[in-house]
Amino acid sequence: MSNINIVVLVGRLTRDAEVKYTASGTPVSKFSIAVNRSIKRGDNWENEASFIDIVLWGKKAEALNKYLLKGKQIGVEGEIRQDRWEQDGKPRSRIEIVAKNIELLGGGNSNGESNQSGDTRQGSQDSKPSTQSYERYNDGGFSDDIPF
Repeated sequence: MSNINIVVLVGRLTRDAEVKYTASGTPVSKFSIAVNRSIKRGDNWENEASFIDIVLWGKKAEALNKYLLKGKQIGVEGEIRQDRWEQDGKPRSRIEIVAKNIELLGGGNSNGESNQSGDTRQGSQDSKPSTQSYERYNDGGFSDDIPF
C-alpha cells in the first residue's frame, strides 16, 4: 500500500519570506500563510483563519523571495512534514508544509498596496507583484500559461 502526502493551499502571507542558507550553501525560505474557512455560528457566517508554516528549498527560494511579501496571496502545493524534538525534557513537534510548487496569485504587499500593471516573471524590471497575472514556478523553472 502506498502513502499519499499532497497538500494544496491558497492563502495570504502573514510576513515577508526570509531566505537563509544551510552550512552547505543551500537556500531555504521560511514563511507562513493564513488560510481562511467559513464557519456558521448561529445565524452568521464567520471567517476563521489557520496559520500554516511553509518551507521552500533551493533556487526557487531565492527566485521567489522578492515576491513573497506580507499580504500577498499565493497557492502552495507540497507535502506535510512533522518535525520532532525534545526541549526541556518534553517532546515537541511542529507541522509544516514543504513546498514543491508556488503560484503567485493576486493582490497585496507589506504596505497593503497592489500593482495593477506589474509583471511577476523572473527578470522583470518591476519588483512589485502583479494582481492581474501570476507566474507558476515548478520543478522545471518555467511558467505554465495554459488557458484552462
